[in-house]
Amino acid sequence: MQKSKKFFAAVGAVALVAVTISTAPAHAASGKIAFLMPDLASTRYEQQDAPFFKAAVAKLCPTCEVLYQNADSDAAKQQSQADAAITQGAKVLVLDAVDAKAAASIVKTAQAAGVIVITYDRPIIDAVADFYISFDNEYIGKAIAQSLVKGLDAKKAKGGILVVGGSPTDNAAGLIKKGMLAGVAGSKYKVLAKFDTPAWDPAKAQAWVSGQITQFGSKIVGIVAANDGTGGGSIAALKAAGVKPLPLVTGNDAEVAAIQRIIAGDQYNTISKPIQIVAEGAAKIAVGYLNGTQPKSTGILYKTKSQLFTPTVVTAKNIKAQLFDSGLYKAADVCTGVYAAGCKKLGIK
Repeated sequence: MQKSKKFFAAVGAVALVAVTISTAPAHAASGKIAFLMPDLASTRYEQQDAPFFKAAVAKLCPTCEVLYQNADSDAAKQQSQADAAITQGAKVLVLDAVDAKAAASIVKTAQAAGVIVITYDRPIIDAVADFYISFDNEYIGKAIAQSLVKGLDAKKAKGGILVVGGSPTDNAAGLIKKGMLAGVAGSKYKVLAKFDTPAWDPAKAQAWVSGQITQFGSKIVGIVAANDGTGGGSIAALKAAGVKPLPLVTGNDAEVAAIQRIIAGDQYNTISKPIQIVAEGAAKIAVGYLNGTQPKSTGILYKTKSQLFTPTVVTAKNIKAQLFDSGLYKAADVCTGVYAAGCKKLGIK
């Protein structure tokens, strides 16, 4: 297995979006583009990825058609969706795999039919796609873990941590977990237990953490969770067990619920990786392929030409600047009900 390399593209969301749109071909060829997402457990795919991708394609290529499907964590269903898209005449397939190993057959089948395959967010190891675009997942894991360690050091905490990874069938989750373990390596906080969350299901993360609370109790001072869903599940387990004060818990994706948990003091951090950057980047690459344009890569990951972007760790200290002052979120959409007081305390308005 080829090791992941760090390709840092320190580009602001607004600047990158501007480049994405302005450098599009003036007269894009028409065609069908399949956009196949993996699950509904992470709210981002329906609320962000799909809308941003569709809007970008519509602007770059008004005569193009996006065939959007979500496999709802079913690898066989995703295979059927890919086959259907090819049958319907898709010329480019943008794939975020449910099961990275199983999805290798999707890549090979599509390419055999002359369809370009862009892997999105989750890399595929057992087949070489035409292109891969994502945020740097290994960096994400390391960054949230190092942030957690700093937070624990500031509290002069004594104890150990739990590592709650993502789906065992997701190569991106593997990269995130590798980064998380590297981020806590050498710290004074022992890893008490590790878990890979099937299908990124928050309920399964919650159930596992509940068991660890029974076993380790107050020894748990932190939980490195791979995304906001597993982080939210972890926090739910802690609250159900009556744990006070809450250990520090990480996240990733900057979902609204996670932002609210940070504002309330329940979640320690998340990762701001504006989905718009990758969704619009993928749209530009897909339309470019329809026009016969080869995309520029920043490196190679698993033998696939890649473009990786570097995200930002968000805590209560920088949440206002990173998520609200930047325009990524509006206070009116987040600072509702019980979260209004916390927003006011952090100067978010």
